[in-house]
Amino acid sequence: MTPASTSRMANALRALAMDAVQKANSGHPGMPMGMAEIAVALWKDHLRFNPAHPEWLDRDRFILSNGHGSMLQYALLHLTGYDLPMSELENFRQLHSKTPGHPERGITPGVETTTGPLGQGLANGVGMALAERLLAAEFNRPGLPIVDHRTYVFAGDGCMMEGISHEAASLAGKLRLSKLIVLYDDNGISIDGEVVDWFADDTPRRFEAYGWEVIGPVVGRDVAAVSAAIARARDALRPTLIVCKTVIGAGSPHLAGTEKAHGSALGTAEVAATRKALGWEAPPFQIPDDVYAAWDSRARGAALENGWKDLLAQYQKRFPAEAAEFERRNRGDLPEDFATAAALLVAGTLEKKESVASRKASLLALNALAPRLPELLGGSADLTGSNLTQWEGAVPLRVDEAHFQAGHYVNYGVREFGMSAIMNGVACHGGLIPFGGTFLTFSDYSRSALRMAALMKLRSIFVFTHDSIGLGEDGPTHQSIEHASSLRLIPHLDVWRPADTTESAVAWIAALQRVDGPSALLFSRQNLPYLEKTAGQAQAISKGAYVLLESKAARAVLIATGSEVGLALRAAEALAQQGIAVRVVSMPSSSVFDRQPQGYKSEVLPPHLPRVAIEAGVTDFWWKYVRGTGAVIGIDSYGESAPAEVLFKHFHFTVENVVATVKHVL
Repeated sequence: MTPASTSRMANALRALAMDAVQKANSGHPGMPMGMAEIAVALWKDHLRFNPAHPEWLDRDRFILSNGHGSMLQYALLHLTGYDLPMSELENFRQLHSKTPGHPERGITPGVETTTGPLGQGLANGVGMALAERLLAAEFNRPGLPIVDHRTYVFAGDGCMMEGISHEAASLAGKLRLSKLIVLYDDNGISIDGEVVDWFADDTPRRFEAYGWEVIGPVVGRDVAAVSAAIARARDALRPTLIVCKTVIGAGSPHLAGTEKAHGSALGTAEVAATRKALGWEAPPFQIPDDVYAAWDSRARGAALENGWKDLLAQYQKRFPAEAAEFERRNRGDLPEDFATAAALLVAGTLEKKESVASRKASLLALNALAPRLPELLGGSADLTGSNLTQWEGAVPLRVDEAHFQAGHYVNYGVREFGMSAIMNGVACHGGLIPFGGTFLTFSDYSRSALRMAALMKLRSIFVFTHDSIGLGEDGPTHQSIEHASSLRLIPHLDVWRPADTTESAVAWIAALQRVDGPSALLFSRQNLPYLEKTAGQAQAISKGAYVLLESKAARAVLIATGSEVGLALRAAEALAQQGIAVRVVSMPSSSVFDRQPQGYKSEVLPPHLPRVAIEAGVTDFWWKYVRGTGAVIGIDSYGESAPAEVLFKHFHFTVENVVATVKHVL
């Protein structure tokens, strides 16, 4: 049997896309139909993958940044031999299918990252390419390139319009990530119609200004031209943008080139007309044998991976220690001595009893742990000296035309959103644990990437300092009021707001040990008192909340986080002098506490005792713990510009107010 021509291979993609969208009566057929030949050129001529082993470490990464065209990826995965049967394509966008509306990591074999929010896939690709280059610099040896793969991204006009594409592409150009290749679906159409009226950027010149290689425009339906452009990009010394001129909904006689092909089913009549125009005679969801034969990549994929395994075996023989480290890192295991280092760090905080800002406590934790974590990739969005994220001995990443200094600290520049999405790409790639810092109030810029990290359950660590009105004179633009509570509302994101050096150390340890989701660490600018505690109490911090001050005859519970825990302790002392005993509970992480057994939660927060929560932020979140019998001391307005101590008094974070509130509750 002679394998099908490239035109029939492309038309199979078109047919599956329009048929699946038509059956679901929901979806986006236009992009898959317009990019079909581009997909043929990449997946048949260049992309290195093994359908039988989607997690092969040295596979090329493929990202569909314009994720609304998900049926293109699902069709490719099915046809090339991944474990994605036709029944799943027929079940497109239905409950519990492996073909959700947008590609989702962990749902569909072969999907590297969850895409849909436009531009983030491109930024994830920058992170993957960055991870590849750093790991290659660390582990490769002459003649033994065990890390040697590329990251390919499909992106559309929407990705280019989103601001995150500017942030990520700019940094990628500076870092000269030559194994990053973006194929731009330049079809000139978005949901509202022809983009010429609202998107007139000279995209090729823009990317040239970033320091990218730019190829094209090439005709998107010319498989040979696209393949030649990819081959040229593979030899480039910089990241490459290939501009592909395409027609949305290509093949549709009446809807091609219009916004009507973008985000809805073509309709039964138009699907039939498209079949006729393409000469595609197969019924819906049936693929001719010659087309299957042309697309089948299982033998090629097995040969590629086996060749790499032979290379790895040679590497293991010559460099056994490096090979073991490489495998550990890619498994996501922490070093064997990490637990010992973590225990020593916590014990040290109990001994030293330092009263410092929790951002400084964070740096102390990093200084102790980072030297034992070669996989740690830190950074900050131009706030290194304020976030205190660069640990002693951390080597910054530096790249120019003649030199590559493979460091483990990234100066991301003022790119909070880009930094966060790039970190997610690093986490998706594996082998490195990324963290990045900025001010808590700028978590607003990063929020969509934080949500994507939580959705994908990635091991990304987001460091946020200057966590409240305690930053003082910078005023309400920089003072976080609602941010801690809003982050706590993101499912699967563990938010830590530690109160002293010990809690800060435990927060870092928990974030590094966590493998099933991201963490946000919130630290203060101002100094915080060390809170006396026993070794047993220190051990309980990892449960998210613990009893810091116990009173046998407690009549109420004070719950506090971060800088307000010290206030709760002072208020408890004042109440005791007036004959009112209270318990003080420090709750550095509500999400971690919520996962504890009910018995522990009731032990920490006895149901019969009224509760008063104290946090320098919005009050609404805390009513889930306080309920109707208690009170919340917080801030439901924006801040003011003044020294921190003045602000805390102005907003009634005083011993006198806490005492009065407890009395009122009782």
